[in-house]
Amino acid sequence: MFVIVVSLTLFYVFFWFWYGGNGQPMSPQEIEEALGKLQSTDPARDNSAEIEDLRDLLASDDGKEFVMQNLVRYRAKALYPEGSHFGDDPREADKRYGKSIIGDLLRYGNLVIFIARKSGNFVTPDGADNWHYVAMVRYRSRRDFVRFATRANQADKFMHKWAAIEKTHVFPVKPVISLFAVRTLLALALFGLGMILTALL
Repeated sequence: MFVIVVSLTLFYVFFWFWYGGNGQPMSPQEIEEALGKLQSTDPARDNSAEIEDLRDLLASDDGKEFVMQNLVRYRAKALYPEGSHFGDDPREADKRYGKSIIGDLLRYGNLVIFIARKSGNFVTPDGADNWHYVAMVRYRSRRDFVRFATRANQADKFMHKWAAIEKTHVFPVKPVISLFAVRTLLALALFGLGMILTALL
């Protein structure tokens, strides 16, 4: 029993530090260095507008975790560079992008917490965008967000996102009420696992 308790406790401690979410804000110098690295990942693409949006986001850094809301609309057909061997299904292109960045997300303690596809209409005001799905990603901090973005922005990965998505609206949110508490859920799961293993052994 002692070995089980120690092993599960160490696992949870490791997770706690990896998941983080309560660090120090980025300094102005750190922000500019991070933006410079991001721009250098794909110099052939003009991302100056995105860099300015990101500069505003990083300027409000408090060092704490946050959630990014992503509203996404697909292209009618995937738009890859001429000569590409990939098909024209935008959903398949989006899957390729997702597979290419999952390791980068986890590397910096970031986690996809919610993805849902649109299943109908209800209240639709005039001029509203027709989004295909919504995704929410928890980032350990704005520092870890820009670290992830720097790796995900590499041309061989970003090409799939650009091919798949016609329009997207991305903005940070702070949960006010949420029943999705990762630390608590994992603690309860490990406690339950420990009880089961103890009973079996």
